[in-house]
Amino acid sequence: MNTRRTLLAASVAALALSGCANLGGNPWTTLIDGATGLDNWSRVGDANWRADTQAGVIVADQGKAGFLVTPKSYKNFEIYAEFYAEADTNSGIFIRAQDPKVVGADTSYEVNIWDIRPDPTYATGAIVGFANVPVPVVHKAGGRWNTMEVTAKGNWVMVKLNGVVTSQMVNDKFAQGPFALQFGPGVKGATGGAIKWRKVMVREL
Repeated sequence: MNTRRTLLAASVAALALSGCANLGGNPWTTLIDGATGLDNWSRVGDANWRADTQAGVIVADQGKAGFLVTPKSYKNFEIYAEFYAEADTNSGIFIRAQDPKVVGADTSYEVNIWDIRPDPTYATGAIVGFANVPVPVVHKAGGRWNTMEVTAKGNWVMVKLNGVVTSQMVNDKFAQGPFALQFGPGVKGATGGAIKWRKVMVREL
């Protein structure tokens, strides 16, 4: 009897250890780091995306609007990104894009980076049209390096800026698609500040 109990306890312990070993999930895929160029992306629009190898970043600072789009489609995933923006930079991460050649807030979820957005309801850290941020704006990215984390699982999406949850939602409008990095027009179409990405990683859940 004692032997059976010992074997049972050992089996439970082994299962627990096995579960802990799997907590890390799937491996991360690095799409941008200090050594990568633009090979992992498709370009849409006229933004002047380029690799600054000295600074170890991908940057855009001119053009009316443009995107770097992943060739691969994602359904359930985590994105981790490190970026630098100015206060007037209009950028963001568009997830589950329905048409990789025409990316926009009407055909994807737009996780915004824009401190001085004319309608501050969907400023930095918001999911435009779906999940707002506090007004007056408290989550700002301008003038420094930041981290952004986006988690999408089923109809649930959560956004973190510098480790703080800024918005989350339950919505099933867009189920799957590529994601894209934006360089957008500034206020009233003026050219805003540069966007720089030094690390972008994704893993499927």
